[in-house]
Amino acid sequence: MAAVVNGGGDGALGGLPLEQWFFEMPICTRLWTSATVITGILVQCQVLTPFQLFYSFRAVFHKQQFWRLATTFIYFGPLSLNLLFHIFFIQRYARMLEESAASVAHFSWLLAYTSVTLLAIAPLFSQAFLGTTLSSTLVYIWSRRNPDTRLSFLGLLTFKAPWLPWVLVAFNVVLHGHWPKDELCGIAVGHVWYFFNDIYPTAHNGSRPLDPPQFWIRLFERDANPAPDSEVHPAALNRDIAAPAVPDMR
Repeated sequence: MAAVVNGGGDGALGGLPLEQWFFEMPICTRLWTSATVITGILVQCQVLTPFQLFYSFRAVFHKQQFWRLATTFIYFGPLSLNLLFHIFFIQRYARMLEESAASVAHFSWLLAYTSVTLLAIAPLFSQAFLGTTLSSTLVYIWSRRNPDTRLSFLGLLTFKAPWLPWVLVAFNVVLHGHWPKDELCGIAVGHVWYFFNDIYPTAHNGSRPLDPPQFWIRLFERDANPAPDSEVHPAALNRDIAAPAVPDMR
């Protein structure tokens, strides 16, 4: 994990490695990481309690506690090794997906779709905190889009990226003795997104039902539609998320 903190390219700030690492993160990943750390600190300092943060349909829609729609995704526990583990996964896999996305609008739409879907199904599985589930969704999508990337889990097991979600599920079963509902829900939601964005278009003339609508794109991009006589490079029209090459996960 120290290698992640100290890594990074040529930072424009020229400050501490941690500072460079933070500001080199794309905007959505940076906001999610910051909110997660701040929430963990506030709970650790007893400014907030987990009871104020979990998602409850009754609390949100009957008591108008709408902040729970967001806080359920940013609380992973107080300051601990478990929190650092989740921050590592957020900044690694969310960052790689966001950096390879066609635009901020496309990645933020992925987060919006996933969040709304998870909020809708959470009462069926009695899930109060959805941050791990959202993280599992992004890990699954990244793993399917990087089929040839090889990973190492705890330095003991080497496998290709598509096995990563299932390795994490098996690890949780061994560690806790039961199937992790949150991770399995994340895998299911991630597969729906992956299917309609990577498999479905190949058989339906490139149609992508889950692409962001124009109003969403306009929220993030002032020049969403280029001028008719302006030259647009073909690569700019490719809305697929690429599969970046990454080093082994240690």
